[in-house]
Amino acid sequence: MIEAAFTFETGAATHTGCVRDHNEDNLLAMPEVGVWVVADGMGGHAAGDFASGAIVESVSSLGVPVSAPDLQARFMDRILRAHQAIQRQSAQLNGATVGATLVALLSYDRHFACVWSGDSRIYLLRGGQYAQVTEDHTEVNELLRTGAITPDQALTWPRRNVITRAIGVHELPRTDERSGPLVDGDTFLLCSDGLTEHVEDFEMAEALIAYDPQTACNALVQLT
Repeated sequence: MIEAAFTFETGAATHTGCVRDHNEDNLLAMPEVGVWVVADGMGGHAAGDFASGAIVESVSSLGVPVSAPDLQARFMDRILRAHQAIQRQSAQLNGATVGATLVALLSYDRHFACVWSGDSRIYLLRGGQYAQVTEDHTEVNELLRTGAITPDQALTWPRRNVITRAIGVHELPRTDERSGPLVDGDTFLLCSDGLTEHVEDFEMAEALIAYDPQTACNALVQLT
């Protein structure tokens, strides 16, 4: 185990929901090595399940890192392996689109890194302030960034759920990263769009403030 500067309390929850007959989300929590992952599969039944499952299975073999750079190198190697496995699955399905969004929180010593691809998100509650750390890789977000549409238009944009990045879809994994120092009391929330499509930011923050991590996760699933 890592001799960590901080100890972590973790909660985790997922649910199929009321619309689909299967759950394409997968999650992984390994606080003993400083890794937390949420992956949301795309490509329909079996394909989406496979993609998100491949990410979680690959990352679970990461082992114990000896430094922050080692942790990141190990993690990105596992994402590449998962990416390649997803592409092989796509080939077996005659080139069908198979992929998964990814958000991951990596922690070593007194620092963290958020790595993501797609529209799953990481939020940080620090000192009473709740903010989204990641930036959605979506068509609608690109339009917002360039000023082509307004925030009000984005709410009802017909292609607002079209993502521009996912693990397994492009030739190589395309991820972004943000990093920084950890502060005592930091609370991170990793989630798929199954939560953010239905629950407002202030509702997430209220749950994180009011409850311990597992109770907060259960409450947010119930709220959704």
